[in-house]
Amino acid sequence: MLHTTFKLSLSVLLLTFSSYSFAAFAQTEDPLLSSIRKTGKVTVAISSLPPYMIVSPSGEATGASIELQNMVLHAMNLPALTPVLTQWDAMMPGLQAGQFDYVGAGLAITEARCKVALFSAPYAAGQLGLHVLPGNPKRLTSVAEAARRPDIKLAAIVPTPYQAYALKQGVKPEQIVTVPDVQAGIATVVGGRADAFIANQFNIKNPAEKGIEIIVDESSPVEAYAFTFRKENMGFRDAYNKQLDVLIGSGTIQKLYAKYGLSNGEAVAKLLSRFSKASDVFPVCE
Repeated sequence: MLHTTFKLSLSVLLLTFSSYSFAAFAQTEDPLLSSIRKTGKVTVAISSLPPYMIVSPSGEATGASIELQNMVLHAMNLPALTPVLTQWDAMMPGLQAGQFDYVGAGLAITEARCKVALFSAPYAAGQLGLHVLPGNPKRLTSVAEAARRPDIKLAAIVPTPYQAYALKQGVKPEQIVTVPDVQAGIATVVGGRADAFIANQFNIKNPAEKGIEIIVDESSPVEAYAFTFRKENMGFRDAYNKQLDVLIGSGTIQKLYAKYGLSNGEAVAKLLSRFSKASDVFPVCE
C-alpha cells in the first residue's frame, strides 16, 4: 500500500512538474516565435534596392541582404522570409502596428528609433555619399558645403539620418527634395531636379552605369544599419543576433557581397568592426 501510494505521489509530482515546466516555457517563449510557429511564415518588411534586396514580379525576394537573413532564419530552424514590399517611411509605423514580424530593409540605427524599437547587431555601415552627375559639375565635397550654397538642391529619403544630418549642417528645408527610395533619388539627380542625392556611400552598385558619381562626405559620421524588431520581441532579437554574429564573424558579408558583384565587402567589414551591437552605436539602444 505504501509502495502504491509512493508511486502515485511520484506520478502526480512528475505530472505537476511537467505541467509547470511547460507553462513556464510557454510564458517565456517570445511571442513572435510563437506566432511564427503558428503561421509557418516570417513576414519581413523590405524595399527594392538591388543587389541587396531584389524583388521579382512574382514577389520573390533575393539579394545579398535577403540571403543573409535567410541564413539566420535557417540557423534558427525557421522558414525563409516572406517579403512585404514597404515604403521606407512606412516601415517603423508598420512594425509597431504588427503588419510584419520585423523590418529587414536595413534601417539606420538612431537614438530616436532605439527608444521605440530594438535593433540587431549591425550588418552594414557607411558614410554619407553625395550622388552627383559624372564629373561633379557643382564641385560638391560635403553637405556642409551645400549648406553654404543656397542654390544647391539635395535629394533625400525621408525620414533618414542623412536628411537629419543635412539639416543639422545648416541645409535649409527648402533645399531638400524628398524622395521615396534610392531609385527615385538617382532619377532626381539625373533628371536635373537635384544637384546631389544623399545616401549611404555603398547603396549603388556600378554607379557609372546609373549615370552618377559618388563623392564621400569625409566629415560625415559612420552610420550603422541593422534589422529592426518590436520592443516586446527581445527574446527573438537575441536569438537572431546569436546566429547573425556567427555569420558576420565567419566572413559571410564579404562572401555575399562578392557573390552579388559588390566590390566593397572588405570596406564594409572594416567599418563593422567598430560595432558588435546596437548600443555600440548609441548607448541608449538595448
